[in-house]
Amino acid sequence: MSDQTGRPSPSHFDPEEIRGSIVRRLKTHFAFAALLAILFLTFLDNTVASAVLTSVQSELHSNVSQLQWVVGGYALAFASLMLMFGALGDNFGRKKVMLIGVAIFCGGSIVSAIAVNPSELVIGRIVMGVGAAASEPGTLSMIRHIFPDRRSRARALGTWAAVCGLALAMGPVVGGILVGIWSWRAVFWFNLVFGGLALVVAAIALPESVNPIRRQVDLAGFFLAAVVLGTATFATIQGELTGYVTGWVITLYIVSAATIPVFYLAEKRAKDPMLELGFFRRRSFTGSAFIAFASFFSVFSIFFFVALYLEVVTSVSAYGLALDFLPLLGGIVVSALFTGRWVGRVGSRFPMTVGCLLAAVGVLLTERVIGPHVGVSSLGWTMGLAGIGFGILIVPVNATALSSLPASNSGMASSAVNTARELGAVAGVAILGSIVNGQLTVNLTQRLIQLGVPPAFRSQIITAVTTGTASSQAAAISGHSTKAVQAIIDKVVNAAFGALTHGLDIALVASGLLLLVSALVAYYTGTAESLELVDIEE
Repeated sequence: MSDQTGRPSPSHFDPEEIRGSIVRRLKTHFAFAALLAILFLTFLDNTVASAVLTSVQSELHSNVSQLQWVVGGYALAFASLMLMFGALGDNFGRKKVMLIGVAIFCGGSIVSAIAVNPSELVIGRIVMGVGAAASEPGTLSMIRHIFPDRRSRARALGTWAAVCGLALAMGPVVGGILVGIWSWRAVFWFNLVFGGLALVVAAIALPESVNPIRRQVDLAGFFLAAVVLGTATFATIQGELTGYVTGWVITLYIVSAATIPVFYLAEKRAKDPMLELGFFRRRSFTGSAFIAFASFFSVFSIFFFVALYLEVVTSVSAYGLALDFLPLLGGIVVSALFTGRWVGRVGSRFPMTVGCLLAAVGVLLTERVIGPHVGVSSLGWTMGLAGIGFGILIVPVNATALSSLPASNSGMASSAVNTARELGAVAGVAILGSIVNGQLTVNLTQRLIQLGVPPAFRSQIITAVTTGTASSQAAAISGHSTKAVQAIIDKVVNAAFGALTHGLDIALVASGLLLLVSALVAYYTGTAESLELVDIEE
């Protein structure tokens, strides 16, 4: 129907056009939902393992360093390979690489779920990390193709950042519930089911996208970076068992250090480097990468070590652990939701500084209140405060990195910041774990000597403590012991818990101090100008 001028009447509706518009919107929503599901799953598994530590320890008799590999192996593979898979996705198809990554992630979940010893579980976790590294880069770069409109894309990027924080915070809660329902294996079967559904939806809903200009893959840079990270991490974690002055441990550190200048030269000469080192001359980019590293280094002192302490010393149940971590979850989610607009109005300097300070205060207060009888009433508000600080940091760190570089390099900027986060997780688990494990064995040995425990029994006690069987063995002995023997058993168990507490105190204080340093970095490198999440270009 037309009016006298020949133009379509305002009341005219084209059913086909309306139907097409609805179909396009549904496809967009399904595609974005698939991306968010994959992002949620890969970031969730950074922290979900914290809920299964004692269950794995008691069933598979894992020691502390093996538990570190359960967490750190995933983060190490994630960090080492993320940039490489991002480049492969640009060249050969982001959807294709992402789907392959999700399939690998699901395969690693199966290996982890059926593991019968710690080594098999660690292998499964590393395979999952490889899959996550292939899956995650495309979740950001494909947003440009799903949301051509700049304003819609900005909202999508804000949602992307919020889901990152939500997934990290929900790890212990989801893990605790699943362990309470069944066992630690339920966590990995959950990964398989969730990952399988995400794989099907992504295969149907996501459009394929490829860079129009194919870049040369920097294989030398990826290999050398993996050597630097892998040798240093392996030496740090395994050195706890054999000693840091052992020949092969020292050799690994030397190899790692000697490879750094080789990596630098390789990146300088590469036609298409995986990481443009010249970007680190930009203060804002370097500052955001440092804060990303420091925040994950510190947050794992809570996700890994506080969870381990609550499970081992306070004997909290899986459901109780989920309850204890709810304030942290709430703090991260709520603060991440409002920070985007805050950053848009005042820039990143003030939010990043405040986030670092709040997170530092929360971590340091957690160190002060934690004890054998701690619960959600006393621990909840300190962890909630830390969660608010960590949640505030998510958006401005990404926004600062993205805005500090040309739009054409925004994909590399985002991948670099996410890599810095995962490296922080690896370093936190490795370095802080070494401190905790070292204090556990050294302090416990000294206390056992004070108690007059013969040398022949000290190593057995330390092994029982580090593999999580001390309480069960003590309970078994208690039923057939005299009061005098029971008193000695109680002193040994208390000595073990005291040594673990001392190590945890050092780890939390170190994390809090690093966050205070990060607050200074944020103040001097953040921007005070109005800042929006920038475009994602090819």
